[in-house]
Amino acid sequence: MDHLNFAVIGGDMRQAKLAELLAADGHRVSVFALEESAPARVCQAPSLDAAVQGTDCVILPLPITRKHTVINTPLSAISMTTEDVFSALDQDQLALGGLINEEIHEQACTYQIPLLDYYIREELVIANAVTTAEGAIQIAMEETPITLWGSRCLILGFGRIGKVLAHRLRSLGTHVTVSARTWADLAWIRAYGYESIHTHALDQHLGGVDILFNTIPRLILGLDQLCRLDSDTLCIDLSSRPGGVDFEAAERIGIKTVWALSLPGKVAPVTSAMVLRDTIYNILQEQEQGQCQNK
Repeated sequence: MDHLNFAVIGGDMRQAKLAELLAADGHRVSVFALEESAPARVCQAPSLDAAVQGTDCVILPLPITRKHTVINTPLSAISMTTEDVFSALDQDQLALGGLINEEIHEQACTYQIPLLDYYIREELVIANAVTTAEGAIQIAMEETPITLWGSRCLILGFGRIGKVLAHRLRSLGTHVTVSARTWADLAWIRAYGYESIHTHALDQHLGGVDILFNTIPRLILGLDQLCRLDSDTLCIDLSSRPGGVDFEAAERIGIKTVWALSLPGKVAPVTSAMVLRDTIYNILQEQEQGQCQNK
């Protein structure tokens, strides 16, 4: 790939390490709203306008925002919105971000900024599932007084994270049960040798669980469900906002919970950055090929 000009705006340690990797590949990289990480070999831009000026690609965080349209900047005291970013870009200047909702896509269209979501890319999502599963297991080891070997683990959801997590837990000698909604998923769960529960019948199977992992990004464990858990059950919520656990209710009744958001950036920022870099290169290559075909 030819050497390009990148701007990395906001984000967590994934974006900081990404900036370093892009610079190591010979690209010119400017960063903004990452001052607490001080990425090596990159230009620390004094302003948003300076960071994005003349860039071929602007890379925004995963998730792109934390609240409404406010850019996710956990490594900075700087606050800015997606509108601030789009208004600073030239028309047709490519922007990439993760977990982009319809409102932000429409906002980018208003400014005539091509905005692509790198988190819809399967190569990235699968790799994120691996690091999320490893991070979840790390939390389980740190937050419980028992070994995973011989423990009783319940996973809610059999998507990418649920599949990888079940496989990893099984290899560590845990008793794995997985809940799902579709008959096809339930058949696959049984085919892999795990115990299966239909999500609609979940209430009947919450007792006797040592560690519960939720991967479903909607409320699954309300007060009624939490009351059915043993008092020493650990709940690890791996789902994105709004989450799947009523954390206030869990605190009231003494159920220990961990909401493990953005685990890849916390437990494996370098690996996550490498996957993100490769995904971005794939997107740019496809964009270039598409432009050539249209000529």
